[in-house]
Amino acid sequence: MPLTVRPISAEEHLRFVDRQSVDRQRAVSFLQTPAWARVKTEWRSESLGWFDGPTLVGAGLVLHRPVPKLKRYTLAYLPEGPAIDWSGDLAEWLDPLAAHLKAEGAFAIRLGPPVRTATWSAAQVKEGVASADVRRLSDLAPEHRDPAGARVVSQLRAAGWLAQSPEDGFGVGQPQYTYEIPLAGRTEADLLKGMNQLWRRNIKRAEKEGVEVTTGSDLEAFHDLYVHTAERDHFTPRPLAYFKTMVGAMSAEDPERIKLYFAHHEGDLVAATILVKVGAHAWYSYGASSTEKREVRGSNALQWAMIRDSLGAGCDVYDLRGITPTLSADDPHVGLIQFKAGTGGQAVEYAGEWDLPLRPVLYKAFDVYMKRRAR
Repeated sequence: MPLTVRPISAEEHLRFVDRQSVDRQRAVSFLQTPAWARVKTEWRSESLGWFDGPTLVGAGLVLHRPVPKLKRYTLAYLPEGPAIDWSGDLAEWLDPLAAHLKAEGAFAIRLGPPVRTATWSAAQVKEGVASADVRRLSDLAPEHRDPAGARVVSQLRAAGWLAQSPEDGFGVGQPQYTYEIPLAGRTEADLLKGMNQLWRRNIKRAEKEGVEVTTGSDLEAFHDLYVHTAERDHFTPRPLAYFKTMVGAMSAEDPERIKLYFAHHEGDLVAATILVKVGAHAWYSYGASSTEKREVRGSNALQWAMIRDSLGAGCDVYDLRGITPTLSADDPHVGLIQFKAGTGGQAVEYAGEWDLPLRPVLYKAFDVYMKRRAR
């Protein structure tokens, strides 16, 4: 019997996410939880389920983005999802999804398979940055290539899906490259040993300086420091209301889903971060730091606290989120991957985001609109 796709309730969706975690499949991103629909209030959202007869075997959160001036039609976006079996024949899963969404008025589907295609070790990243002949991760042979990820990419391309991953790995959606620290089967001593000398020294420096790390709920304090960080580092900050919605929605779904961490030195807030956890995967989601007292290394103290807490919670992965794949020493983005590589761990390439045009004329018009807006 072919799989069918139909809307499911947020409660059904959450039970599926929880079951994935218990079964140790653990492939569900926090962007594919019902709570994320309540965070992205500017998009219409729905939870969809894949059914094998009466049994729910897959789930996905769809965010519908309307076309300017044509609000009847939408781009149906499944960030870092859906949570399905990506190891077999994808047509069995994606064809009924396409049929359902087209009937609802979607002009295209965009999704991001949560499957890895390649990984590079911290040592490889370090050697690549030091080499004049290496400019990108792709210039290095990966430590590991994932054949399952390669099959996903091949099937999507053959089925007419269009790769959306830009040159630097960042686009309007989620990054294709991340930096992750494997935790399964490791101890705190193992994790410290895997870090470079600078990271270990900074962690010790924070401890020696008396940096105090706590968890709490003072979103205003976090946001004040976050806005300060945005002004210093020249990015546009999200409003306080966004974080209130995010923390409220995720905490209501699971009290352990999201936590705020604060680093104080002699009473002064010097750094703050947000950690998100679903099943065995923990994500460093947002961070902020003061310009003053950077020498006490509050940010390193917070990272180490979140890594240890993730390990203690039984997580398999601590995810430092997006990086660009550049390794060129003269590229302004190289500092990001160097900082994260200092933790040990590995650079990870995912399959990236893919579009399936359902109404080609509308899709082309939308693509032109987005390219003009990006100029």
